[in-house]
Amino acid sequence: MPHPPPEPRPGLDVDPAVVGRRVRALREERGLSLSTLARLAGVGKATLSGLEHGTRNPTLETLWAVTAQLGVPFTALLAEPTAEPTVHGTAVTATLLEVFTDTDATYELYRMRVAPGVTQLSPAHAPGVTEHVTVFAGVLRAGPADAPLTAPAGGHLRWVSDVPHSYAAVGDEEVAASLLLRYPRR
Repeated sequence: MPHPPPEPRPGLDVDPAVVGRRVRALREERGLSLSTLARLAGVGKATLSGLEHGTRNPTLETLWAVTAQLGVPFTALLAEPTAEPTVHGTAVTATLLEVFTDTDATYELYRMRVAPGVTQLSPAHAPGVTEHVTVFAGVLRAGPADAPLTAPAGGHLRWVSDVPHSYAAVGDEEVAASLLLRYPRR
């Protein structure tokens, strides 16, 4: 019996069925069971199953936790995006602008907004992944969860994001920034 289409809600502005098929294919390519990937990513088995079946529109945090355990860039879950996909987390809304590669790494460039009054904790990415943020408006506190950095408008932050990390707007102003993730090739 087919599942009903998911209710629209914060998460990924791309067809959840497409994302689910990619997660399942990547999981199976790596010989991981659903239970194993759920445990490694720190997400519920039912959440991962719903993601794979396209019945859940996951949060940014969930997708990054899963891709980190699969050892792939976030964009590996997207099938040739025809528009700028947007993902929503607890505090962060990020719109993918471009994906590019060179001989050593894959890069994802996002336009990012961080809502005031909430802190987003993001799971660790794969080893060696770095994040580079340029702040255009507001004041951002971001970086490793145990030692976040702060940058005002015009400032730049960089950290190795293979540890849990956080994002928070300082004060009442929304933060506007760019986010560049660098995924080293294995």
